[in-house]
Amino acid sequence: MEITTGSRVAEVETQTALGRSDHTAVVNGNTLYVWGGCQTVDGEEVTLPSDEMWLYDMESGVWSLRKMSGDVPPLLSETCGSCLQGHLYIFGGCDEHAHTNQMYRVNLEDGEFVWKRLTDTQGTPPSPRDKHSCWVYRERIIYFGGYGCKTVRELNNEKSFMVDHTSWATIGTVIFRFWGWNNEVHMFEPDTNSWSEPQTQGVGPAPRASHASAVVGSKGYVCGGMESTLMDLHCLDLDTWTWTQVYPSSELLPVCRSLHTLTAVSEHTLLLFGGLSAKGQPLSDTWEFDTRTKEWRERQHLHRAQPRLWHSAGLGNDGDVVVFGGTRDYTLLMDSVAVLRSPSQNHCSDVLVFQTQPYSLVRLCEDCIGQHASVLSEQLPWLPWKLREGIQKRISFHSVNTHRRPETEALTHS
Repeated sequence: MEITTGSRVAEVETQTALGRSDHTAVVNGNTLYVWGGCQTVDGEEVTLPSDEMWLYDMESGVWSLRKMSGDVPPLLSETCGSCLQGHLYIFGGCDEHAHTNQMYRVNLEDGEFVWKRLTDTQGTPPSPRDKHSCWVYRERIIYFGGYGCKTVRELNNEKSFMVDHTSWATIGTVIFRFWGWNNEVHMFEPDTNSWSEPQTQGVGPAPRASHASAVVGSKGYVCGGMESTLMDLHCLDLDTWTWTQVYPSSELLPVCRSLHTLTAVSEHTLLLFGGLSAKGQPLSDTWEFDTRTKEWRERQHLHRAQPRLWHSAGLGNDGDVVVFGGTRDYTLLMDSVAVLRSPSQNHCSDVLVFQTQPYSLVRLCEDCIGQHASVLSEQLPWLPWKLREGIQKRISFHSVNTHRRPETEALTHS
């Protein structure tokens, strides 16, 4: 691996990003950006460096590494990341000392990868927390839920904060600090560098953490993260700030889970994948939820032998859901605060791609040529350079994945 100091670019030829869980991953353009996370080394869980960013070209299947500078965040776990206007924002999480409520930003498009800590914000930021989620809507980032701490003075609304009575502690000898879950909604507006807490209406979801969320149109959906038998689904209208619980129209439901992903794949469809069941079982099932008919439908796929939890998922080109990282083997021992991980757990480094809609004729032709490049090598120079450039990336993608198990598989629609 060769690192050029001036451009902070590390050329990675056949190597992939290290296997990891609890990382931040966002899709911007044709690239998957992966930051942070944790990995098991010699039986100990370590947090990966915060001064590097891994880039995965989703067209060529090639990884590259970028070194980062500026206000580099501390080593963080269980933070929340989002992409807005070509920038990655991370908020909250745990550093080596405690839970935090710090916000950092980095431009993903200028090639510099310089971190900036956002200070002097207007309004009151959320209390320190982790395992929360967010929606991006109308150039704003809207955060929901999480697990964290509050002082007695901050603990003024029992409906929005559920105290974990087994984990409260004293700070010093005077100030009491309570720990627990919340269902608060906070909004950050980058243009004004300001925080606000919208007053929501309706009956919101119970306080929770380790859940999943996604935006469809003007609606923010949240599901899971609770120790119950069946999956609950709630919707927040991001224009009127009104909560609604979504009751499925059929009896077929996914089991409730945590550490899963929820991805909006169309104007009316959500895709749920993996997670950890309330019984401590790693899951590999995939479900679609239609927001119009309010129906859950399980989808068959070839990744059933690859359970994932604590992974990431993002929407790539042509409706592909790109899943990276996570782990597949947790111990069955878990409680209401944390999942106790096995020292021998395996953090994954492969990329799983779920096709959710038919490919265009152009994409099908590119894939066909990419898979049979050796046969068509003499004809490739005849193509226009712009078309040839895209095909070269598909050739690279299929070449990189030749010796791996199939990573792209359409969901089977019944």
